[in-house]
Amino acid sequence: MSIENSDLPNIARLFRRQLLSVLSDLRLAIVLLLAIAFFSISGTVIEQGQSLEFYQSNYPEDPALFGFLSWKVLLTLGLDHVYRTWWFLSILILFGSSLTACTFTRQFPALKAARRWKFYDEPRQFQKLALSAELDKGNLPSLSQLLEKRRYKVFQEGDTLYARKGIIGRIGPIVVHASMLIILAGAILGAMTGFIAQEMVPSGGTFQVKNIIDAGAFAASQVPKDWSVRVNRFWIDYTPQGGIDQFYSDLSVLDQQEQEVDRQTIYVNKPLRYRGVTLYQTDWGIAAVQVKFNNSPIFQIPMAQLDTNGKGRIWGTWIPTKPDLSQGVSLLARDLQGTLLVYDASGKLVSTVRPGMGTQVNGVTLKIVDVIGSTGLQIKADPGIPLVYTGFGLLMLGVIMSYVSHSQIWALQKDGRFYVGGRTNRAQVAFEREVIEILDQLASPTEAVPSVESASLVS
Repeated sequence: MSIENSDLPNIARLFRRQLLSVLSDLRLAIVLLLAIAFFSISGTVIEQGQSLEFYQSNYPEDPALFGFLSWKVLLTLGLDHVYRTWWFLSILILFGSSLTACTFTRQFPALKAARRWKFYDEPRQFQKLALSAELDKGNLPSLSQLLEKRRYKVFQEGDTLYARKGIIGRIGPIVVHASMLIILAGAILGAMTGFIAQEMVPSGGTFQVKNIIDAGAFAASQVPKDWSVRVNRFWIDYTPQGGIDQFYSDLSVLDQQEQEVDRQTIYVNKPLRYRGVTLYQTDWGIAAVQVKFNNSPIFQIPMAQLDTNGKGRIWGTWIPTKPDLSQGVSLLARDLQGTLLVYDASGKLVSTVRPGMGTQVNGVTLKIVDVIGSTGLQIKADPGIPLVYTGFGLLMLGVIMSYVSHSQIWALQKDGRFYVGGRTNRAQVAFEREVIEILDQLASPTEAVPSVESASLVS
């Protein structure tokens, strides 16, 4: 069976129609939305962007979580960075295509039909309306005035009348779809170009963003290269009971000439934002201890966090007490203000000391001048956030607009009779009351309230 060249345009049009029909199917959109919700939940439950050792420790192969979810499965599927996987981005793109197809094949035609008016010139046409009435008296000018007072837009031609209001209710779904597309675009942009980094910087240190733990395929352009950050000071406020109340970092942003261009003090829930990059206060540590031996100059000795098997955080270092390093003591600290513990080579506690105090060890006076803290910063850039916020704002606006009822009323004056009918897409009871009130005002005061031929409302 051969296909003539003249048939190719018809086949292409048929394919496009079928493709649009599939994409605009509500069932497909619901399935995709549920898939996005499911994988978003998994990305919230499963820690994202952690090290291999972390996943091996928390998601072992035996026993595997739920009998199948081990660290190998997790990393193979990309569940350690769900929002940047090709399959999650593909679902977002497919969902966006479905929304776009639905908008152009359903929402725009519905809006176009709502903007187009048609006069009813036969009494039988009113019988098909959800609400209709036949009056002995009435005239189009009086009805037109009543409708205009209720904010209807009125069109009149001869003995026929058409009025509508709430066209914004038909625009609302289009705004909702457009807002969701903007949100999806922001999410995809953030996933492709955003990054997350972590830095542990001692007080007084300067750094550039280098320790990136998660980044999109095109994130290199977002990583700052022409400015750096200096930690002027890091400190902790403690409660009267000795617990941590809040920790602070005084940060300066420096340009390439190391000139300060911005300076802020950050703490938890109060980040520093500069040129699309946000620095959050997330952690702290002890970087070093400053000591003196007798009347010697001040020495700054690094401290490292020790493995306590989850029994708290302790930092320690070894301090030589002789120039040939043949003797020394171990120094342990829990925080920046508490007591430091001094142990000899045999592991025996020989003294306790606080910053600013000294003690005798191995025949010398060891003075603790200061304990240098380090600030833990999370650095994040997400160029898609403005789009996401804009989309959410439009989404709320579109939802509100969608609740506005689109109401239509027709009228016909023929053969001494006056026909009025209408329909609406929501709030049918309120619309019915409104129409009856209008009919009541049209009727003569001595006349009975007009009978409603059909008061069963349909959508």
